[in-house]
Amino acid sequence: MEFRTIATAIALGAALVSGCAYNRGSADYQGYEVMGEQSVRFGVVETVREVRISPRNTGIGSTSGAFIGGIAGSHVGGGSGEIVGAIAGTVLGSIIGYNAEKQVNEVPGVEVTVLLDSGKYVAVVQQAGEPFRSGDRVRVLTGRDAIRVTH
Repeated sequence: MEFRTIATAIALGAALVSGCAYNRGSADYQGYEVMGEQSVRFGVVETVREVRISPRNTGIGSTSGAFIGGIAGSHVGGGSGEIVGAIAGTVLGSIIGYNAEKQVNEVPGVEVTVLLDSGKYVAVVQQAGEPFRSGDRVRVLTGRDAIRVTH
């Protein structure tokens, strides 16, 4: 009974931590971007394409999955079966945890291609938030390791 309680607590903790990824839209700024200068270019939206933005892998999902899988697998069989079960549980738990973290933290995005007033094309990928359509007049903001398209 105690094993189930511990496993449940670990699983809930892993789910909470993996769901804490901060999503950034076109209106969100990091602390280092505040009070910094940005260059502003104007243009017209040519195309908009929906994309999926995969998060940076933190390792939390695969690590917690391996831990939980190893514990669960070690309770399978007896003797050397416990060792084999622990190894198999660790590998499978790691794979499942990695995929769960990736799926939970994946966010919808857009690729916006803009024809700038200068005649140059730029394509910017950012989180979906503002709706863009072909023909929209927009601003392309560039500064301190970030670029975004806004109305």
